[in-house]
Amino acid sequence: MEGARAFWLKEPGVGEIRPAQVPEPGPGEVRVRTLCSGISRGTETLVYDGRVPPDQYAVMRAPFQEGDFPGPVKYGYLNVGVVDRGPAALTGRTVFCLYPHQTAYVVPADAVTPVPEGVPPERAVLAGTVETAVNALWDAQPLVGDRVAVVGAGMVGCCVATLLARIPGVRAVLVDVDRSRAEVADALGVPFATPEQVEGDRDLVVHCSATSAGLQRSLELLAPEGTVLELSWYGDDETRLHLGGAFHSGRLAIRASQVGTVAAARRGRRSTTDRLALALDLLRDPVFDALVTGRSRFDDLPEVMGRLASGDLRTLCHTVDYPEEAPCTA
Repeated sequence: MEGARAFWLKEPGVGEIRPAQVPEPGPGEVRVRTLCSGISRGTETLVYDGRVPPDQYAVMRAPFQEGDFPGPVKYGYLNVGVVDRGPAALTGRTVFCLYPHQTAYVVPADAVTPVPEGVPPERAVLAGTVETAVNALWDAQPLVGDRVAVVGAGMVGCCVATLLARIPGVRAVLVDVDRSRAEVADALGVPFATPEQVEGDRDLVVHCSATSAGLQRSLELLAPEGTVLELSWYGDDETRLHLGGAFHSGRLAIRASQVGTVAAARRGRRSTTDRLALALDLLRDPVFDALVTGRSRFDDLPEVMGRLASGDLRTLCHTVDYPEEAPCTA
């Protein structure tokens, strides 16, 4: 056993760094030394606040989660590191893994995906979010010439809008109440509008704001027979909608999309491994660097997670830098 350190949610609202033991990798396993990890702000702050509904405890488990909701729990799934022990084909490679915030760990070799050459670790942590966007577009199946709005300019919304804007003929706009997101949209090459400014008659609206107001506005933006693809996860929040007006007469639809399962349109031909590899390949585009807007040290994670949950720290993708060697010994 070797010593490592991991971030744990001790109880809702209280995070801490704990020692962890990392065994020698066995046959078919790799040991990874973490370079950086990313905080999935929407989901991880809901976990931090203890807002995972009890009936979703099993569904919301991360692949390598330890402990149980509401806590103590080790949670997270955007991790990039270097394989320092394992099969020769992977040793020395930079890899992405759906692992929590921990300085080093051992997992099965098929749980890591090599990061393509030219994709820096700080950008590679977006792989899980871009994978969500890929799955959403497989669900939505936008057509050439579609008018699309993405409501909510967080990590997921920005990734969806970035991919949409690169489909020939699709006219996409990124919508948010925060006018400062216009700078990010400009860097991504996507037009920006506030909810009051955006024009309606949209064939498709992708909703990512996790607010009732955002979902309501998404419905209002649809053309007849249009669809809102719902990507938000609300935790235990109540969602209110007014379904009068054009909802019935316009034959509008709300459809959920969730990354836990490959979209039905591609389920017979693509695996989750294929989908993640595609997301990492898309991250060759440096335009995604515009989404990495915050950075801190691993040792500061307890404070940083609290500030993200409270809204005091308003970043898109917040990355965490790791020490070259964990100072803790087991």
